[in-house]
Amino acid sequence: MPAETMIECENLTRRFGHFTAVDHVSFSIAKGSIFGFLGPNGSGKSTVIRMLCGLLEPSDGFGRIAGIDVARDTAQLKGLVGYMSQKFSLYDELTATENLLFYGRLYGLGGHTLKERLNELIEITHLQPYLNRRAALLSGGWRQRLAMACALVHKPQVLFLDEPTAGIDPVARRELWDLLFEFSSQGVTLFVTTHYMDEAERCTKVGYIDTSKLVVCGLPDDLKQLPQVNPPGTRRLDVTCDHVTVGLQVLRRLPGVLAATVFGQSMHLLVEQKMSEQFIRDELAKVKIPQVDIRPIGPSLEDVFVALTSNRNNGK
Repeated sequence: MPAETMIECENLTRRFGHFTAVDHVSFSIAKGSIFGFLGPNGSGKSTVIRMLCGLLEPSDGFGRIAGIDVARDTAQLKGLVGYMSQKFSLYDELTATENLLFYGRLYGLGGHTLKERLNELIEITHLQPYLNRRAALLSGGWRQRLAMACALVHKPQVLFLDEPTAGIDPVARRELWDLLFEFSSQGVTLFVTTHYMDEAERCTKVGYIDTSKLVVCGLPDDLKQLPQVNPPGTRRLDVTCDHVTVGLQVLRRLPGVLAATVFGQSMHLLVEQKMSEQFIRDELAKVKIPQVDIRPIGPSLEDVFVALTSNRNNGK
């Protein structure tokens, strides 16, 4: 059976005077999934979230969460959604416990119900050692855990997270994603904006917005098979060697190399099908890079977004 739709947008649009921040965006998100929403700064990601949370009224089109119109039924919407903003929005002078209590009471919880819910969240987020510490004194990762717990205190069906891992260390980032997977397994629908491609790869479905328009939306594996990403007569190669920055300059000048970029100690190339691996080795040997490992690879999500954005800018 098809999964139940939790979030639905149809031609969702927001204008500020003559400026269009979001331009006729349409997509749907299934219940319990993790939707990754990507795009450059200023592309419209946060504006879409604010409309879906009922904080901004659409100029055109509509959005629904669990069948509820986000513009008309904002009172009903309040209990359905949680929102964790890009900027830490809790109270620095309050302790972690005081922040949790404040947000719980803000949503009408009290007594045994509030105590039981806070105990659940503390156990899930492992905040116990920091409950009496002021929010201002928490590290970035623990501040984000506290913000997430506060956003979940009323048991929302949908949780919006605007760049939740920005500015935190890799270990804290991985731990935060472990929490997201746990919430998803419990049926919570997660709407996550991010700039990290490895995070996008973890999402059930991804959308990419650029200059107010939704460029593409779908399952990661399906997007990687798009013909715009895999032009006829081409293939992708991973080239591992020493001195990759030197090698990159050499390979970018070769006829038949359509795109080249560095990935750690490797280069990822999009080349014409007829280009031989031996030719690449020979060219790198000319600049004293004799040890080269070459293997075929598929496109990454970053390749998808770069290709689609480039095609769009070129009018293709």
